[in-house]
Amino acid sequence: MSVYDDMVAQRAEIAGTATPNVEQEVMQRIALAGLHRGGFFQHAAFYGGTCLRIFHNLPRFSEDMDFSLIEKREDIHLEDYFPSIIEEFKLAGHEVNIVKKEKKIFGRVESAFLKENTEAYDIKFQTKKTVKVKIELDVDPPLAFETEQRMLVMPYTFMTRCFTLPYLYAGKMHALVYRAWQRRVKGRDWYDFEWYVRHQIPLDYSHLQERIREFSGEVVERETFMQLLRDKLSSTDIELVKQDVLGFIDNPRELDIWSNDYFLRLADMIVFK
Repeated sequence: MSVYDDMVAQRAEIAGTATPNVEQEVMQRIALAGLHRGGFFQHAAFYGGTCLRIFHNLPRFSEDMDFSLIEKREDIHLEDYFPSIIEEFKLAGHEVNIVKKEKKIFGRVESAFLKENTEAYDIKFQTKKTVKVKIELDVDPPLAFETEQRMLVMPYTFMTRCFTLPYLYAGKMHALVYRAWQRRVKGRDWYDFEWYVRHQIPLDYSHLQERIREFSGEVVERETFMQLLRDKLSSTDIELVKQDVLGFIDNPRELDIWSNDYFLRLADMIVFK
């Protein structure tokens, strides 16, 4: 049995079943190992839902791997680390291709999340086209954030530089309020927001404010942001929010309590750093 197959068996035992989501999570961990081996985390940090899933046990699956440079530089690119990722998969017993993801034209709001200066690539198996992982690197990030080293023990023991929870939280709240999808609601943002509140994670408003300033050019005070948040939570169709999340969780009953009023109550429970 290869290292990859062993990791899939371990993750399937934890999840209770073997699914494409399980294989995707194994691919994510191997990609992190390859990036570490190549020295990527000297220059960049992991953030977003997949970071929360892998290192903080967020109980939903997450598709994409989001990274940010820790300082603005023009000489660091994901392509430089492709050989390390590909070699790591070979060591684990699988061959992969890394393909540049072509970007479509997005409106002003969504372009803040898939920007022209964000490098995006898919990692795909050469023989199993249905399982893939998208990786993105923000090469022009909003700064003023803190990172920490988190450990994984498979496929070998290594450290990953990650945003700390208050700054992960800030990124999520920026996405929740300012993300504008043309065709669907990103209910996973709502799920993560609930997780942060339930775990009493403090929200770093300084970093959130910096994200807003870089996105819109405006300085938004906390009270104004909270009103924008409440407007979003009260006006969005909660059934569309639920529909987006269902494919990423094991227990749909988690969503039984979800309503606009429920999320407004959660907003009242936000703790600021």
